[in-house]
Amino acid sequence: GTRSAVLNTEARTVEADVLSRRCVMMRLVDFSYEQYQKALRQSAGAVVIILPRSISSVPQDVVRQFMEIEPEMLAMETIVPVYFAVEDEELLSIYEQTRAASASQGSASAAEVLLHTATANGFQMVTSGAQSKAINDWLIPSVEGRLTGLGGEDLPTVVIVAHYDSFGVAPWLSHGADSNGSGISVLLELARLFSRLYTYRRTHAGYNLLFFASGGGKFNYQGTKRWLEDNLDHTDSSLLQDNVAFVLCLDTLGRGNSLHLHVSKPPKEGTLQHAFLRELEMVVANQFPEVKFSMVHKKINLAEDMLAWEHERFAIRRLPAFTISHLESHRDSLRNSIMDRRARIDTKALTRNTQIIAEALTRVIYNLTEKGAPADMQIFTDQMQIQQEQLESVMDWLSSQPRAAQLIDKDSTFLNTLEYYMGRYLKDVKQHHVKADKRDPEFVFYDQLKQVMNAYRVKPAIFDLLLAVCIAAYLGVAYVAVQHFGLLYKLIQRLSLKTKQQ
Repeated sequence: GTRSAVLNTEARTVEADVLSRRCVMMRLVDFSYEQYQKALRQSAGAVVIILPRSISSVPQDVVRQFMEIEPEMLAMETIVPVYFAVEDEELLSIYEQTRAASASQGSASAAEVLLHTATANGFQMVTSGAQSKAINDWLIPSVEGRLTGLGGEDLPTVVIVAHYDSFGVAPWLSHGADSNGSGISVLLELARLFSRLYTYRRTHAGYNLLFFASGGGKFNYQGTKRWLEDNLDHTDSSLLQDNVAFVLCLDTLGRGNSLHLHVSKPPKEGTLQHAFLRELEMVVANQFPEVKFSMVHKKINLAEDMLAWEHERFAIRRLPAFTISHLESHRDSLRNSIMDRRARIDTKALTRNTQIIAEALTRVIYNLTEKGAPADMQIFTDQMQIQQEQLESVMDWLSSQPRAAQLIDKDSTFLNTLEYYMGRYLKDVKQHHVKADKRDPEFVFYDQLKQVMNAYRVKPAIFDLLLAVCIAAYLGVAYVAVQHFGLLYKLIQRLSLKTKQQ
């Protein structure tokens, strides 16, 4: 990104021949990486990318093209500030007038170009905010809660994790509907379902359930990393120190007809994590045959700056863990894009994926297969069914606000609402605050993430020059006329005197 934010320069579009020290305006529907690079190469003063009011109205090929470009924009450091603005009638009018003025520079006649340039309206783009400053300390808040199992103190624990933060090229536009609003939605629905099961003694399982909504997920899962350090290294008593059965991480579950269980090490037969894998396969095969399910094995690459999935944080600490997602690869551009909006969520697919996970988890915790429960038996039906309306409501809430890590602090409304929601179903709900480790990965946050930009209608400098020439010419003509009028007046006076003398 860029550290620069202040702007005071003339507007142009990419059609103009000269972009140096100009504010270059582009519409998303016409955006291309070549045009973006052209503006950077010519040392533009700034780039403004105009987004439509509704991303869902944008053609899918345009969305895919931008999502492919977005990682390149994120990885590139530039001194040119890049702004995003949502279109309205006034902004489109400014763009069209600027585009007409920029395109006219390619006319054949130099006189036409000069005349058009002199008469056209231009716009001076000026920001009213201050220059960006680095943020020294960045706090990562997370929320945890639990359901305590029945039958003694030394019970195995199943940990359910999802990171809540989003990421994209513009923090205020990063709504992260699928990544990872869908994961948080599933986590909250699982909390609701199992809280009802754990309310009654006959359905109270012999497992502790620990729910963790982590922060800093898009920055190498730092919230999870520091939470593990605090629970494993800095305390004498923790559910994570005892008998952890497995850790289930939820990530991008809001669309598609496939599910993938990502693992760092294939689970061994006889373990609970292997039983969960088998239950997932059985539930999908017998109840949801339209879904393609597979296990994806990828070893942890510590040489890379960023971990692939959240479960790798747990695997590094030798805790059995995996991530379930509809994405087959962690490199999918959907995970870090401002195009990840609510319209891309398939609520039916989200509900179905929630049911698959809930059914498999329940069969493991209650050992239903060993007890002879049929493979096609659905547990969550009737009054215990997955509530699609509830999932839709939660998704609407999550995707209605940006959740970039830079914008979430301990006093944010989003975090307090999340804590309240988890507190409706779980016990011992509390926030967990840690300071970011800026070396893992190395990064710096800056303020001034939102700016007010004013567009002042102005005439170009050539207009002032031509106006000055016209005024000078007018004064010259007037001076000559006055001089000639004076001579004529004197001549008339002389003729008049001679006439009188005669």
